Formats: sequence, C-alpha cells, structure tokens
Amino acid sequence: MTKPLVAIRSVSKNFGEFQALKNVSLDVWPGEVMCLIGASGSGKTTLLRCINQLATIDAGGIWLDGELLGVREQGGRLRRLTEREIGRQRLKTGMVFQRFNLFPHKTALENITEGPTQVQGRKADEVRAEAIELLRRVGLSAKADWYPAQLSGGQQQRVAIARALAMKPMLMLFDEPTSALDPELVGEVLAVMKELAKSGMTMMVVTHELGFAREVADRVVYMDQGAIVEHGRASDVLGAPREERTKAFLSAVI
Repeated sequence: MTKPLVAIRSVSKNFGEFQALKNVSLDVWPGEVMCLIGASGSGKTTLLRCINQLATIDAGGIWLDGELLGVREQGGRLRRLTEREIGRQRLKTGMVFQRFNLFPHKTALENITEGPTQVQGRKADEVRAEAIELLRRVGLSAKADWYPAQLSGGQQQRVAIARALAMKPMLMLFDEPTSALDPELVGEVLAVMKELAKSGMTMMVVTHELGFAREVADRVVYMDQGAIVEHGRASDVLGAPREERTKAFLSAVI
C-alpha cells in the first residue's frame, strides 16, 4: 500500500483555553506499530480520541483508509457527518481504554459477541464461533462463561482486546491499556499485544511501558504540550534521541 492508513494533517484541539493538540501531523502505515510516549497531559490520549471521533478536532483533518473523518465536502463547504455516519466510520477502529468498560451483567463471551451481533447485524452462530476463537487467542478459553467481577484486571483487559478485535477493525488504538493493572498483571496484557503486532495489525499505542515500545514498536512518537517533539524508529528515539526535551523525559522515566 502506497498510502498511509491514517493521515493526520495540521490537527488542533482545544478544551476551552487549553490547547490539547497543536498543529499535529503524522502518518501511520498499514501493519505499523506506533507507540506514543510523553508525560500526562501531553496530548497522546486526545490524539487517539480524535482518530476514534470521541473528540471533535478544531482544525486540520484526519483521514482513515483514504476517507476524511467526521465531515464531508458538500457544495464547496464542509458538512458535519451525522452520528450514524460517524458510527459507520468508527467501525474501522477498535479502541482499548485504561479501564476495561465491560458490561458487568454479561459474560466474557457475551461481551465479545454484543457488538458484532447488535451493531453489525451479523449471524449469532458465526459471531459466537469467532468469539470463542478470540478468547483462545487471548488465553481465556476457560473463562468464556465468567462475568467481569470474577476476572482479574488483566483478564478483563484481555477480554476488552478480544471485544475490540471482534469488530474486525483496520486499526487498533490502545490508550495506556496496562496503567490500571497491578504490576504482576501487566505482562499478560502486553503478551497479547505483542502477538497482535506480529499478526500484522496496525496499532497506535499510548504507553508508559518503554520496554514494550522498544521491543514491539516500528516507530515511537514523543509528544509534549500538545505537539510532536520527535518521532522515528524506536531504536533511534529511545536509544539516541535528538531533542533535549526527549532526552529529559527519557532520563526521568528510565
């Protein structure tokens, strides 16, 4: 593919007087694993939320698979898409949050089958078979009938990953997926993400796990105060950063 899967051009986002994103431009290529690093409040999560249209950008544009997100040109002017049209675009992405957001009254299997059957209108038998395979893929075959309250945090997050994958997204967005977990549970979630990366899934990952970024990421993006300060190969940004702000951040967290 000669075009990026995600093309972000001069994107800005304000929350009142606070400028969360400042003229951000970035390409994400098919099959690429990109890790976004930086201090809290640097704009990483806001960027993911803009891609998934959970936040509306104030300037610039974001294209996913060649389609402009959120708006359409009509009669020489840009028209905001309806919620239904935005929902259709959002199906191309899967998002995994810090908190697991599972339905507490549904089993692990039911949490995974809910979206494909109710939103995509797919056949229940087909979806169930795929969900069972996804549970196997994340190492939870034996927990299909367990409810979220019966699962550890790491297990719930793995169900959340399987739930996102069940929608067959082109792009997976991870917003600090291990930050709410006890340290001993982090590894099991990262292992699933590593396998997903090996399978060729395009991934954007906001993370503080620099070891994971060093091992898995094709590129690392360092953000500070709403702007991209430095980006490049993981080995370059994490091993030999050029910018002083990047060096200061890495020296503080390593």
